[in-house]
Parts: sequence; C-alpha cells; structure tokens
Amino acid sequence: MIQYVTNMFGSKKAKKSLPRIPAGQRVYAVGDIHGRADLFAALADAIDAEIAECDADGIQCHIILLGDLVDRGPDSAGVIDQAKAWGKRRSVRTLIGNHEEMFLDAFESKDVLRHFLRHGGRETLMSYGIDRKAFSKLSVSEIQQLMEEAVPAKHRKFLRKCEDMVQFGDYLFVHAGISPGVPLDQQKTRALRWIREPFLSHTGSHGVVVVHGHTITDEPVQTGNRIGIDTGAYASGRLTALVLEDDGRRYLTARETKKGNIKVDGEKVPA
Repeated sequence: MIQYVTNMFGSKKAKKSLPRIPAGQRVYAVGDIHGRADLFAALADAIDAEIAECDADGIQCHIILLGDLVDRGPDSAGVIDQAKAWGKRRSVRTLIGNHEEMFLDAFESKDVLRHFLRHGGRETLMSYGIDRKAFSKLSVSEIQQLMEEAVPAKHRKFLRKCEDMVQFGDYLFVHAGISPGVPLDQQKTRALRWIREPFLSHTGSHGVVVVHGHTITDEPVQTGNRIGIDTGAYASGRLTALVLEDDGRRYLTARETKKGNIKVDGEKVPA
C-alpha cells in the first residue's frame, strides 16, 4: 500500500477557479523514464493497483508518458516493450520527446547519429544486445547498419506513432513545453520537444496548465502555469508521476533505495 504524505505549503489558499480534470476521469502523467525499466515497472505496478480500485467506482483512468523513454539509462529497449504492453491493457498515450526524435532520425542522418550517441544513444543501442567492445570499433556507417539490424521495426513504428501533445480539461501535456503567446494549434514541433526558454521563466497564463518533462529538477516544480516532473530518473533513481483528478493533485514516485530496492510512495500537494 502506498503511504501518502501531505504537503501543507500553501494549503490555506482559497480554492478559486482551480484547474480541473473532467468529472469522472483521472490522469496519470509519467515523467522522463530514460531507460530505467526497473523504476518504470514499479511505478506502473503501483498505478495498475490504483486503477484496479477505481474501476469499481466507474472512474475512467488515463496514462500519459511524457516522452524520453529512451537513452542514458540501461534498458531503453525494455522500457519500449513495457510501454507497448501497458498500452494493450490500459488507456496509455505516449508523447514523443527530443530523445525519441534523435533516435528515429539517427537511422537516416549520420550527423544526428553522432549527436544521438553523445547524449545517451550509446546506452540505448547497448540495450538491444549490441556488444559494447565491438561497437567501439565501428564507423558511423557501420553503426547505422547495425541499428537497422538490431532495433525491431515494431519499436520504430511505436515511436513514430507517439503524439506531441494531449489535453485533458484545463491541463496540456507535452514533452518539453510550449512557446508562450502562441496558440496551441500553432505550436511548432521543435518547441514541444526541445524548448526550455522562454517557456520555463514565463509567468503569464498559457490558458492551460502545462505538464511537462525534459528539464530535470530535484523535485517536481509547480509555478502556477506549468508543472515539471522530470526528476532525472536515470541519474537520481527517482521516477515521478503526477496524478490529477477533479481539482486535486498528488505525486507518485518510484525510488531506488540505498539497498538497491525500489519503493513507491505518494505525496498530496495543493493545486
């Protein structure tokens, strides 16, 4: 059972015009996984357990993976397999992050492949069974050929079908952020997958609360107009999910303990 801690900071603020998820629905947004299949599995199990309970109450639950499933961590291939399998059992929508973009483009462009390898792509390719010692002796062209052979076509097809944005009620879910002041239907793909500034420092309303990953912080960040939940799973050992229902918010976090075990805990937070 998940133990919840209540964060009382700001809890005395009046609940006026709080952003909401449509009645009868619940959304789980999962931050950047980056190859941590172990943390992802533990978090998914905890979410599945909650959904099993809310099914009886008639609540419709949705899961949104915010992108950057791959790179940096040890098992990107395993993460994709898990995401695909989860989508067959639950309502799962997966967003495309900048690392998925690099991964897919690396099959066609040698320049992108070089960039991909410098930013965690090497670990991704190792997760497909490519021998590390042999890999280090290959040319870029040979690596591209090896990728074609090692990465299943079904994985590439899955990533190509990933979405750039999803909206539920007053919340917009994207990988990186949005361009301030630009209508949502006019947002550029580059911004949705790569932006940091001026999005992160923007203090005005976006018309929706933007839930995103991409930019690592020690803990989730709520600024009023956005919520960032990339807690650096590949390095920190913490994978975070934001849970939204009506006007409530809480977090679930899969954490790697000092003993190497993984536990999932929860925290209720004010909107």
